[in-house]
Amino acid sequence: MIFKSLFSVLLNRKLSLLCMLILMVVAAGGIFAPLVAAHNPYDMDLTKKLQPPSPEYIMGTDHMGRCIFSRILYAARATLGYAVVCTVAAAALGITLGMIAGYVGGALDAVIMRICDVLYGFPSLVLTLVIISFLGPGIFNVVIAQLLLQWLWYARVTRNLAQSERKRTYIAAAVLCGSSPFKIIFTHLLPNIIPQMLAIITVDFGHTILSISGYSFLGLGVQPPSPEWGAMINEGRRYINSAPFMMFWPGMMILLTVVCMNILGDNMRDTLDTENIRL
Repeated sequence: MIFKSLFSVLLNRKLSLLCMLILMVVAAGGIFAPLVAAHNPYDMDLTKKLQPPSPEYIMGTDHMGRCIFSRILYAARATLGYAVVCTVAAAALGITLGMIAGYVGGALDAVIMRICDVLYGFPSLVLTLVIISFLGPGIFNVVIAQLLLQWLWYARVTRNLAQSERKRTYIAAAVLCGSSPFKIIFTHLLPNIIPQMLAIITVDFGHTILSISGYSFLGLGVQPPSPEWGAMINEGRRYINSAPFMMFWPGMMILLTVVCMNILGDNMRDTLDTENIRL
């Protein structure tokens, strides 16, 4: 019910609706890439390398003669897919620990928050590079490194929200009815916290896309010949003067996706603030 109210308000905002449609098109392109792509993204033909956009290759070809449009579609699977896994896993871990710390309090709260404080004392980029240096390059190791650091933000925000919510009368009523702490946290606290967290998750999803693309650009994430937007930008660096479209198209996909996610997240936050949507 609460999500229905939230999305009904968002659908009435033209900018939010436009962003939703764009994201749905991008996601659908990745999901149905085998049906939409005109060429195999791995097929190489050096006789057709660096061809500009044409009816046959609407986004041109890269330095190996591969169809950029087809690679863009398949790259959406990697970029968006790993971003979803990383964001959902980090949010689930951080929100769970944050609710427990905020509701239970005491020594458990202190331990969880001190862990967050210690890890926050180091730049996230440095910690991620240290973790990858131990685990080795590869997209799975990048996701693990992101997960180990990304949950911190969710835990801190959720803990503050849980501390505020536990003072409300519905929590006191649940305690008087004999509900266990586990039931109160996941039956009463979680539904009232998740709308605010949803706005944060939406914005953070865009940041995760940038991180995954950035590490792939550095050669630490998705490894060639697998297509990924950041890796495709790296491949086009050497041809920025002769074939700038190699970098332009994947860069535009990253920009478009991240901007849409940020706008959608900001609108969600504004909607929650102005409409006061609650259970």
